Amino acid sequence: MFVKKEDRKLTLELIIEYENYLLEQERSSATILKYIHSLKEAMIFFKGNVLTKQETILWKKHLSEQYSVSSVNGALAALNGYFNFCGWEDLKVKPLKRQRDLFCSEDKELTQEEYIRLVRTAQKQGNLRLSLVIQTICSTGIRVSELEYITAESVKTGRAIVFSKGKQRKVLLPKRLCILLAEYLKQQKRTKGAIFITKNGRPLNRSNIWREMKALCDSANVAPEKVFPHNLRHLFARIYYTLEKDLSRLADLLGHTSIDTTRIYTAESGAVHARQMERMGLVVT
Repeated sequence: MFVKKEDRKLTLELIIEYENYLLEQERSSATILKYIHSLKEAMIFFKGNVLTKQETILWKKHLSEQYSVSSVNGALAALNGYFNFCGWEDLKVKPLKRQRDLFCSEDKELTQEEYIRLVRTAQKQGNLRLSLVIQTICSTGIRVSELEYITAESVKTGRAIVFSKGKQRKVLLPKRLCILLAEYLKQQKRTKGAIFITKNGRPLNRSNIWREMKALCDSANVAPEKVFPHNLRHLFARIYYTLEKDLSRLADLLGHTSIDTTRIYTAESGAVHARQMERMGLVVT
């Protein structure tokens, strides 16, 4: 769209137009929500001023003083996408550079033992559905948003067709998982559709699962900051990579376009690397 430089502003009307454009591009709902939230924050910062490169650089500086590199770059991606949409490419700013972390944070790394305790605790509390949700995400590596594609039909074939981020991929279900899910469906007297649903028959969403998982923390003796659905996907990635050492194959399983993203998932804590270095025996005493 052609707009005079003196009229280039971040307005609510244009943000709504951009949101509709993102919907037409079939961007994920989570991405759209994040982008629109960032743009509305930027709109408050700019206070209706005419947008210039200097203004956007000030916004970048403002963000970098308050948020992590990944959060800043997410907000900048939203703003740069808006500028692309408006045809104002000269206003775009570069993302912050960051060396890839070699280690993940130890206080955020969910271990296999902790994962098992979460599953067992859900079972003891009589929450079979949550126990199976946790096992399904962790044993397949799917995103929590992809859980709706695990259906009664996929349990019969051992394969689910997942649609996410504009792509389709095939997800294999472990045989033991299929047996457990089939038993659950039999108890629920259901033979078709999504397995994990609410009382109203709708697929479970991220907030439902997040809330139920957090409620397990005390009884399972697992730190709350480690317990969220996406961490199960990270655990799947680390265990798979430990066994196979095939980053390219793992990227395909996770539905990643870039192997660089997959590398983040396979990062282990510094404590693991420290033990490996000690075993090397290269310090002479």
